[in-house]
Amino acid sequence: MRRSVSEPIQIDVAPAAPEEVLTLRELYRREMSCQIIRDAWHGRGWTDSYLLRLRGQTVGYGLVGGVHGKPKDELIEFYVLAAHRAASLPLFRRLAVVSQAKTIVAQTNDTLLTLMLYDCASKIESDTILFEDAFTTNLVVVGATFRRATDSDKRRTFPHTTEPVGDWLIEAEGEVAATGGLMFHYNPPFGDVYMEVAEPFRRRGYGSYLVQELRRTCREQGKVPAARCPVSNVASRATLQKAGMLPCARVLRGALAG
Repeated sequence: MRRSVSEPIQIDVAPAAPEEVLTLRELYRREMSCQIIRDAWHGRGWTDSYLLRLRGQTVGYGLVGGVHGKPKDELIEFYVLAAHRAASLPLFRRLAVVSQAKTIVAQTNDTLLTLMLYDCASKIESDTILFEDAFTTNLVVVGATFRRATDSDKRRTFPHTTEPVGDWLIEAEGEVAATGGLMFHYNPPFGDVYMEVAEPFRRRGYGSYLVQELRRTCREQGKVPAARCPVSNVASRATLQKAGMLPCARVLRGALAG
């Protein structure tokens, strides 16, 4: 019997054990094919998982989480199998109600969640730019040496204000000019490049040279370089772009109607 076009869609959204969404999460990762900056939240137990069903059939999942110790009220992942995406909006709205999420956090290269954010959220803001490995550079800074940092180097390095002291450094003029490293707690195979330059060595090319060498190190380990920086940090953005990394997405945050 043909279903009437006016018949409501039978939607069910229910809490699930973390392991119940693993297969769907792997499909989501493959489809994204980019760095997912909150990927580690699930494994760390910072999220609540939900299964999405249409007419009794599992068609997707959602994750709602919060940094350790904070309320789990940020909707950070939403995935629906391609054959059922025509029902994405009602599925999402039901997920928002069941989970009692207060905000949506989406990176714009996650098309589905970004669409849901614009359909369902208000007060949308962006504070982070994401970068991808884009083109090869051959930067050289005369007198600068890139090498792994020793324990002695870490004890004598300059005070860091935005990033941790890295496992790699640039040495120049007998001093630690910059340190940086790679974080691999995001989804494989992506490694996040981070760095900080000592004040006397800023705007002299050391930062871009360090990013270039960290990118090379990342690729030599069989990983894919990625990076992020605050929207307001114009200098950091210029440094990453000079070193061959280009913006690929923004992180958006929006409020859900309470």
